[in-house]
Amino acid sequence: MSGAEGSSGRGADGIPGSGAPDTVSGREVEALQALHVPTQRIIVIGLALWLVALAATLLVPALHEGDRSWWPWACVAGLVLGSLGLLYVRRGRGNAHDAG
Repeated sequence: MSGAEGSSGRGADGIPGSGAPDTVSGREVEALQALHVPTQRIIVIGLALWLVALAATLLVPALHEGDRSWWPWACVAGLVLGSLGLLYVRRGRGNAHDAG
């Protein structure tokens, strides 16, 4: 297109040209560590928030009448899916075996 694209070292698709390093050094690979996240705790907090949202939608009539009649069911779906996720993590399938 223009001469400026060739001088920046990037092609028309935005991918760096041959001037970019092709390999990653061993030091860079060793520095990358997986982030340990308390998965079960995060899921339990999410379930508690869905439970609070369900209580709020059931206690406040304006939140479950008319066009908003589906809101309690969205909270129930969040609770069901979150519970399934918690069971999945606790059973230790896949990469979730050391979650917790």
